Amino acid sequence: MSSFDHRKYKAFKPIPMGKRRWPDRVIDKAPRWCSVDLRDGNQALIEPMTTRQKSQLWDQLVKIGFKEIEVGFPSASGHDYDFVRDLIDNDRIPSDVTIQVLTQARTDLIEKTFEALRGVRRAVVHMYNSTSTVQREQVFGLERQGIIDIAVQGAKLLQDCAARYPDTEWVFEYSPESFTGTELEFAVEVCDAVTAVWQPTPEKPVIINLPATVEMSTPNVYADQIEWFCDHVSNRESLLISLHTHNDRGCAVAAAELGVLAGADRVEGTLMGNGERTGNMDIVTMAMNLYSQGVDPELQLGNMDEIIRTTRECTQLPIHPRHPYAGELVFTAFSGSHQDAIKKCLAKRDDREPWEVAYLPIDPADIGRSYQEVIRINSQSGKGGIAYVLERDFGLELPRWLQIDFSTAVQGYAEERETEVGSEEIYQLFQQTYLGDDGRWSLGNYQVSRENHVDKLQAELLQGAASHTLNGSGNGVVASFVEAMQRFTGKQIVLVEYSEHALSHSADAEAICYIQLNVDGERHCGVGRSHDIIQASLNGILGAINKAAQSDQDAAA
Repeated sequence: MSSFDHRKYKAFKPIPMGKRRWPDRVIDKAPRWCSVDLRDGNQALIEPMTTRQKSQLWDQLVKIGFKEIEVGFPSASGHDYDFVRDLIDNDRIPSDVTIQVLTQARTDLIEKTFEALRGVRRAVVHMYNSTSTVQREQVFGLERQGIIDIAVQGAKLLQDCAARYPDTEWVFEYSPESFTGTELEFAVEVCDAVTAVWQPTPEKPVIINLPATVEMSTPNVYADQIEWFCDHVSNRESLLISLHTHNDRGCAVAAAELGVLAGADRVEGTLMGNGERTGNMDIVTMAMNLYSQGVDPELQLGNMDEIIRTTRECTQLPIHPRHPYAGELVFTAFSGSHQDAIKKCLAKRDDREPWEVAYLPIDPADIGRSYQEVIRINSQSGKGGIAYVLERDFGLELPRWLQIDFSTAVQGYAEERETEVGSEEIYQLFQQTYLGDDGRWSLGNYQVSRENHVDKLQAELLQGAASHTLNGSGNGVVASFVEAMQRFTGKQIVLVEYSEHALSHSADAEAICYIQLNVDGERHCGVGRSHDIIQASLNGILGAINKAAQSDQDAAA
């Protein structure tokens, strides 16, 4: 028998339904969102977030507009416990934001959870225990009643602990973990047993979270499970049905969307889908899907590059260039026929009419981006192979996004001369495009210091005969300079991409830095070169900002 043999697996059984209602529905409003980046997302990282990274991501989630944020598993992690205490003790939770914490249905963990939350204004305590057939039979060795007993005991203890802290507004949440692998009638039975303890009302509902802990079926079957559960659970009007889909089959967003059609009120997920195994439900994608259908997602995703930067810095994970809405190439057309169709649609565009542009499902400007037209250059052609010849002959290792940016200059140069472009010409054009000294601003002297783990920069900015002194602080010299330039120019500047390398292997080798910034919604690239890596980085940032200034000047003219 071959090791790659489909016969070892069995098909997921469909749900016997009479008349399904969800296929005829349309999502016309956003669900309640809950970000689980700081708990589920953090748990899935090879290197969990530091306190600084957690704090940075917390600020970003609040800025996006999440009203419910799961911040950790404080009973199981001292780091999570301290982070929860920091949010409470330093009054960092806005009045309209509720934190959520996770705990297993175990006495010691539940008691420590409430200890971590003492003094909080409002909190969701999310309790779970596993209910699936395989977990009962192969992990716990328990019958159904044993699983129900664990859940009920935990529910009672939550209620008792909450009574000790009457000044806090408590919201209870229960998850039958591995819901998708649990018999539906048993999932209803265990949830009914829990809510019988908590006695929710329409005025004070509890959250029942139905996780696809492992995605086991097509999204339509998950929707059937949600609709069946909603039809059979007791006291439905006093429950908020929540979804938490994982992406094992690559369908987490679709499953969540169909689950909302099937009756769910709330969705848990992460930015960009970071999570265990293949990831969690991607809130950015689902929210932008709603936005593209004319539905207010009730999240502010207008500065996508800032969200990307924060997510990448905090998780140390890259963003796929083809990621929906957020990827660097999703608003880039390489095909000539695509470019022609987009140009014609944009030329006829009436801003008073709904958005209808070929190949662009949304206006890139809505999320701080722009449409990029790029001619794909054949690596075998005489005027192509840009990245190859620059690396082979001059040691320049251009990242993909800079290859795309520079290809436009090479294309224009080649078309103007109507002849083959040689290696030396490409290099001279690269220097002229990115390393010229005729920019609006240049860098003078600078000083770097560090205080309380924060980098501080003082730099002299030269503009002709004029000199300006800038001060900035941030996580690293580059972030400090970006922050200083943002205040100096009055523009919103986000560092989108950064790449650097040495130009040789010698001890005195020059460093070269490639920078991509988003300046007021437009992306611009810069390059810096120096024996000093810091100066190379700062020069690259100035190069991109100078390009943005030149673009503004050209537009005004």
